[in-house]
Amino acid sequence: MENITVNDILEATGGRLLCGSPNQALGHISIDSRHMEGQDLFVPLIGEKTDAHQFIRQALENGAAAVLTSEHDAMEDDKPWIWVEDTKKALQAIGAAYRKRLSLPLVGITGSVGKTTTREMIACALSAGYQVYKTPANHNSQVGVPLTLTELSSRDQIGVIELGMSEPGELTVIAKIAEIQMAVITNIGVAHIEQLGSQKNIFHEKMTIQDGLTEGGILFLNGDDPFLKDAKARDGFSTIYYGFGDNCDYRAVDLHTEEGFPVFTAVHGEEKALVRLRVMGQHNVVNAMAALAVASKAGVPLRAAACKLEEFTGFQGRQQIYKKRDITIIDDSYNASPVSMKAGLEVLRSVESGGRKIAVLGDMKELGENALRFHYEIGEYIADHPLDYVVLLGELSKAIGKAVEEKKAEIPVKQCSSMEELTSFLEQLVKPGDTVLFKASNSMNLKQAVSHFI
Repeated sequence: MENITVNDILEATGGRLLCGSPNQALGHISIDSRHMEGQDLFVPLIGEKTDAHQFIRQALENGAAAVLTSEHDAMEDDKPWIWVEDTKKALQAIGAAYRKRLSLPLVGITGSVGKTTTREMIACALSAGYQVYKTPANHNSQVGVPLTLTELSSRDQIGVIELGMSEPGELTVIAKIAEIQMAVITNIGVAHIEQLGSQKNIFHEKMTIQDGLTEGGILFLNGDDPFLKDAKARDGFSTIYYGFGDNCDYRAVDLHTEEGFPVFTAVHGEEKALVRLRVMGQHNVVNAMAALAVASKAGVPLRAAACKLEEFTGFQGRQQIYKKRDITIIDDSYNASPVSMKAGLEVLRSVESGGRKIAVLGDMKELGENALRFHYEIGEYIADHPLDYVVLLGELSKAIGKAVEEKKAEIPVKQCSSMEELTSFLEQLVKPGDTVLFKASNSMNLKQAVSHFI
């Protein structure tokens, strides 16, 4: 935060100063009492299991300059304590107030799959013409987005922020806080279908990103997605489609691979640019087209943005490729949904290593009552696109194995009951020349197996 004092926090939140000076300068917001960057305002959030108010004293001892509280009526302290009715809503109010001080344009990204990779690609493409700020880590929630906004500075010329959603109405809340000029929807999958009920409901919720678009804003839609290709922005906003189809304003043509990596031509009207990616998979071509479309509309020449995209090498836990002892490891362990699982399997099959292709797959979470069916469909996909070995972890993943055994019995399947069993089995199975994909929901902790091999 720049040029912010306790008095500004009082004004933004409608809070009441219990003690300390209203002129105290503030530089950052912290929600972790253990970590302070300097002149921090500590915001104690109340979670399902923990009320961070119990850590206020620890935060002050670790250097917090001021604190919010919803559990104290009066205090005597040299440092400012600010009473607010709800600390989470106060944090959102601070983020919204700070955003209104800033004139830089923001790009908001949502979707069922690929938000983070698309965010990184857009930031990379925009860097050909701007000083770019982007969401750190996965700060894309009702807490993360306000924190992200307060870290913007006068040095930044444009921002790229990720807007997540796990429940009805959440996207509207954070989009309104962000006040974005451009909105990107990557796709409509089944992530969070457990909370939202159907893909149609997910589509309608994702389209609420427009609640945060400012006047004259642009909505960028994946023109190849069955739900998005016929969707249009609301009155007052324009719609831009990107992808492979003839309906797309920004279109990828002449796609082929060189050493396993996609090479294609990006086309927009009469403008063309050759693009060479350093991340694998056709889905990343679509992500790249989103990046090129946004950069182009922001005034970055297509060729300059395409050159910048050649520098993008992926994001940790999302199809990062490592070579160890002549074994190719594809670390896609950060998260999983049916769409991203198939994309990961496509990348596995595309690697030109000469050895076996081994998929290490775990449960996909938050898929609701049809979870077993979605896992079974992954097994059917593997049967139609054969691999040399499938290794599974988790109860839901058993449905993957069942489908493989029923549809393509010659593909060997190993079901593991623990991480120890999985790593021990892989140590015996994997040989030089092999390519191994690790893919599951983050809670399955497959990153432990990846770290073991790396």
